[in-house]
Amino acid sequence: MAQDRKSTVVITGASSGVGLYAAKAFARRGWHVVMACRDLAKAEKAAQEVGMPKDGYTIMHIDLGSLDSVRQFVNNFRASGKSLNALVGNAAIYMPLIKEPLRSLEGYELTMTTNHLGHFLLCNLMLEDLKNSSVADKRLVILGTVTHNPDELGGKIPPRPDLGDLEGFVAGFKPPISMIDDKKFEPVKAYKDSKVCNVLTMRELHRRYHESTGITFTSLYPGCVAETPLFRNHYPLFQKLFPLFQKYITGGYVSQDLAGERVAAVVIDPEYKQSGAYWSWGNRQKKDGKSFVQRVSPQARDDAKAERLWDLSEKLVGLA
Repeated sequence: MAQDRKSTVVITGASSGVGLYAAKAFARRGWHVVMACRDLAKAEKAAQEVGMPKDGYTIMHIDLGSLDSVRQFVNNFRASGKSLNALVGNAAIYMPLIKEPLRSLEGYELTMTTNHLGHFLLCNLMLEDLKNSSVADKRLVILGTVTHNPDELGGKIPPRPDLGDLEGFVAGFKPPISMIDDKKFEPVKAYKDSKVCNVLTMRELHRRYHESTGITFTSLYPGCVAETPLFRNHYPLFQKLFPLFQKYITGGYVSQDLAGERVAAVVIDPEYKQSGAYWSWGNRQKKDGKSFVQRVSPQARDDAKAERLWDLSEKLVGLA
């Protein structure tokens, strides 16, 4: 099969963790993967290490912490002449130990920029590419996390996410503002807030565009991938104990390989063609390993908040 006849998926953050293993799973199913990454050499090495075939992937630069970089990526993708079947927003940063906020070039707090605003811009720009694709089954998937939802055990650990009335975004999200609710900077909450924004974005994409485009918009929580490089900025002891805790105490542990398979399934398999759904395998993997549509947190199912977040995010990324 010629490469340009393969189905093409763009995955952000595909040089490590769930993104890398999702890329591997797509390649194994005969898809061509555009690995959208910050570090090209690292992505190349990772693709080779997991045994991806040379013609199974293309590596392209993106830094989701820079809105200019997102725009440049979209231009580069279009210049490649590839048709787009699916987009997977997977990249995320989590920096629990920093005391002061890091900033994007635009001046926005970096966790929220990378995890939400960068993906928000990418999804909006690449809607065109998905719409223009000749295939009937087109999907846009954004990775979720159990920590977005205080209704679940994994989401009960403080600090809990709280977007407030989006006061930080309303005020322009520039220094000294570092949180979406305009409260004091809290790096773990910044991560959780950004993941609530991811789910709200998916739901609003579905509301605005599913009917007119036929694109399937979904999120998923593939299970607790306790050994992912997402935790590389955490205490070394946490990195050692957390996987053991998830394996032997909670039963929530999932390997990177299995999580990657689940991402690919949600993008490819017919049973996941339910737009607006948030797929989960539960936080207890021992049941039967079957997926189900999980109810998202009260904040993440607030339609008025989704619409307001959309409008404010459009302004911040320069789409409005």
